[in-house]
This record gives sequence, structure tokens and C-alpha cells, in this order.
Amino acid sequence: MTDLASESRNVAAADVVGDDDATAWAACSRCHSVIYGKRFDRQLRVCAECGSHERLTARERACQLFDPGSWEVVDLGITPSDCLGWVDTKPYVQRIDDARALTGMPSAVLCVRGTVERHEIIAAIMDFRFLGGSLSSAAGEIITVAAEIALRDRIPLLIVSASGGARMQEGAMSLMQMAKTNQALADLNDAGILSVSLVTDPTYGGVAASHATACDIVLSEPAARMGFAGPRVIQQTIRQELPKDFQTAESLLEQGFIDQIVPRSDLRHTLARLFDMVHTPPGSAPKAAGPDPVIRDPAALPEREPWSVVEMARHLERPTTYDYVAALVDGFVELRGDRVSGDCPAIVGGVGVLDGLPVMVIGHQKGHSVRELTAHNFAMPSPAGYRKAARLMRLAGKLGLPIITLVDTPGAYPGLEAERNGQAFAISDNLVLMAGLPVPIVAVVTGEGGSGGALALAVANTVLLCSNAIYSVISPEGCAAILWRDRAAAPEAAAQLGLDAHRLLRLGIVDGVLPEPEGGTQNDHPRASAMLRDGLVHALRELLPLDPARLRRERHARFRKFGQVALGDELS
Repeated sequence: MTDLASESRNVAAADVVGDDDATAWAACSRCHSVIYGKRFDRQLRVCAECGSHERLTARERACQLFDPGSWEVVDLGITPSDCLGWVDTKPYVQRIDDARALTGMPSAVLCVRGTVERHEIIAAIMDFRFLGGSLSSAAGEIITVAAEIALRDRIPLLIVSASGGARMQEGAMSLMQMAKTNQALADLNDAGILSVSLVTDPTYGGVAASHATACDIVLSEPAARMGFAGPRVIQQTIRQELPKDFQTAESLLEQGFIDQIVPRSDLRHTLARLFDMVHTPPGSAPKAAGPDPVIRDPAALPEREPWSVVEMARHLERPTTYDYVAALVDGFVELRGDRVSGDCPAIVGGVGVLDGLPVMVIGHQKGHSVRELTAHNFAMPSPAGYRKAARLMRLAGKLGLPIITLVDTPGAYPGLEAERNGQAFAISDNLVLMAGLPVPIVAVVTGEGGSGGALALAVANTVLLCSNAIYSVISPEGCAAILWRDRAAAPEAAAQLGLDAHRLLRLGIVDGVLPEPEGGTQNDHPRASAMLRDGLVHALRELLPLDPARLRRERHARFRKFGQVALGDELS
């Protein structure tokens, strides 16, 4: 266990004042506000004054997460054992007995089965009161068996973590549980079964370095702390003062390690929206849309002055990915972080439902003001953005979710840190990944499609382009600076680059063009969204019947044809 294990002496984070249940009061552990006990319970043990999420027992957690009356404890008959005959200031067997008496639980993990807004799941819920929630062989076995039940019955797995780390009193036997639990999660991954981790305070050591972070999606309660080494150990080792927000959920989100911070009052609904993604009947397709608006004949498109199209594509009021998602996708849950270095705001993504069909939506995010553009780095992704997109696409491939990408970027971020962090490798990895994904992919260039930064989200079965959007190997300004040695020649470069809808469709770079409302998408967001919806629905209805092998084969053939020379001709 880490240095947090000593906290297991606390029965609860909030002290109870008074003996009479009818008049019991509780004191917040953070701000020390005194709260009427029953009111505190109604608030899900969240302090109304400071927002502190006090610790819950495993049973309290089950009551809050599962539908009332729907859950039951799965009695696996698994209890801790003293494999080393351990004695410190007290025999280990005595510590186990004391923990059982305190918690009313046979071990530190409760296995629970029930429904969350009617979705059947199985959960392994850790209880910090039981020897600091430390990972014993019994705790590891319960988590593993819960995963095996999820695998057998093909239902999602939820793991709620609260732990000081591995249980020292079981030596290397405890260490082995890290590998065992992650091995069980790998089996779920291979079978396409969703796993969700909920990090609560605190989650440290061997638990943080195994099942708490190995799930498909990692959620956290506000201010929950998670890390491998505890803060006291780190301070003693490096002899440095740690930042105030060190290892908190808020800093972990910024660093790209978790998907969302979810207040306790929203947890059940958020989990239900995630579980919606994996309860799609076989053969499901989007509901019927209006007529297919996509133009596939270049002759039906007017030839336009390319520079005017460039200016239209860059208009600040054109709908962004967030705008389109809000208009088209129900129950959207944004997923964040690349699990390596950060959460790039230039690419956003998550799961939701498009006309009855669960989908993964990933797109570049610009903004409608300088402030929004700056917050999203002008839609120029860092390597973390492409790695985040790759993580979400792999999850979509695992769960069988169609992928929709919305492309609108001047290009990948050309910065020092981006190069140091492997920008070229991140883009290249996405190109390889998308080529082999087993699910339908539809990409739509909604504004600017700039260079490899755009292509990294556009290796798709079907590529569509909004009629006032552009798609090019380089920006007109960049091309002019290199070839004309004068950025003022950008309009001439735009005319030469073939970046407008008419020429892109004629060359087969895009498969179709989505008409825009009069004056452009910026003039009528609802109409633009309706056009996009109809185009996406028709594209998906064509792709969904295809098996994974054919999807990959057709995607490969789509890109193989560009500049194709037959091998026999090349050698003659």
C-alpha cells in the first residue's frame, strides 16, 4: 500500500456528529461545514458549500449507481488468505477480521449485478474502508471473475476504484493481481465488450497502474486523486514541493489521462449514455432521412473563382464540430485525452446516437471568436490530438461503431513541441490505423481540409465535401510563399491547387459534394445541419451492410487508385 493506506482508519470522510439517527449531523472533511445527515445523504454525500465528494461505502455506491431495486451482490465466496503468515504490529489475519467487522464485507471489493437505466451491467466496487481498499489476491480475483462474467454474458463491466495500492501483507501474490486483472480486461477487449473505470478518491499504486486505467473509458469524480506513487513518497524522494493540484482529476484531465470528470449527481445518466452505445440490435441502420442531397456529378457543380471559395471555407461563422454534434447527435458523451501526454482541444470526439444509430464522432474544432479559436489552437492539432483520435477510433472498431469525422483544419500544428512529440509519427499512425479499421468510416470536409493534418482524419470509405469547403496539399499562402516566394500570390496558388469542390469531385478526391444553404453554411446552421444529416445517413445506409473485410478492401481500393499505374505498364 502507499502512504495513503493509513487513511483506512477513517470510517468515512465526513465525521458524524450525534448519536440519534433522527438528529445526526455530518461535518464536511474539506470545509468542515456541518450538514444535516439526511440532507447530506439526499445530496449523495456531496457538500453543498464546497462541492467535496465524500467517500462512499461499496454498498452506498451501488445504491447510487444502479436503478433502485435492480441490483444484487454476487456472492463469489472469495475471501483474503494469509499466504505468508504475516505479522507486523498485529497479525494479518487479525487485520482481516477487523476489516470484516468494520465493513460487513468479506474483502475489499463488492461484486454487484444490476441495471443502470435499464442496461444490464456487472460492477466490481472497491471499498476504501477495507484495509485502504488495497489490492489483495481476493480483491484481484473478484475483479477478474466480474470481468469473466461480463465476457460470458456479453454485458459491460464497471470498475469503481478506491485504493491505496497493492497489499504489502501478501507480498508478490498481490503484485500478480495487477497482471491478472489487466489480462481479464484484455479478454474483454478482444471480445468487443465495453469496460468503464470510475476513479474515486483516492486511487493509487498497483490499482492505478492496472485495472483503474486499463478500461476503455476512464471517468473520475471531481478532485479525486490518482497516481502510481503517493505524494508523500514522491516528496521524500525528489525533495521538491508538489503543485497544489498534483494528481487531482482536474490535472489528470488536462494531461490526457482521463475522459471526463463527472459530478456524482450525473454519474448514473453518463454511464447509461455510454452503455447505450453497446445495446444496438444487429443490422441496425439510421432512420429514414430525406432525399440524398449529395452531388456526385462534377457537371452539376458550377466552376467558381477558387480564392472566393477559400475565403468562404474560412468564414468564422461556419458551423463547428460542436455545432454539428449539438444539432445531430443525441446523448453525446465527449471522450478526452490521448493517455500519453495531453488532451489537444483542436480535435474533439465522443460517442452519441445519430438517428437511432450509435456512432463515434471525431472532428477538428475551430470557433466563432478569437477567444474560441485560441482555446482550440485554431483547429491545428498537436500529436496528442491525433493520438486521441486514434484511441477513439480503436474504441469504435472494438465496439463496432461507425465513425464519422468532420474535417476543418488549416493543417497540423507546426510548432517546436509538436515536432519534439512526434507530429509526423502521430499522423502516419492514423493513416495506417484508419486503413485497417473494421467499421464504416464517413469523412466530411466541412471547411478547410489542410494537408496531412486533414487527411489524418479522412482515410474513409466515403469522403464528402461541403460545396464551399476546400481540400489541399498545402494552404494557398504556403504554396505561394514556397513557389512564388510571395504570399500575396495566394489567390493564384489557389487557382492552381485544384482545391475547390468542382475539381476535387472531377478528380475523384471526394466522392460527393454536399450543397450548402444560400450564402454558405454560416448563413443557416439548421439547414446546413439537416443537409449534413441526410448525407451522412445515406452514406451509412450504404456502408453498414458490408462486412469488415469488404469495408477494408473498398477503403484500400479507394486510395489505391490515385495516380495508379498498372505494374505491367510500369515495367514495359
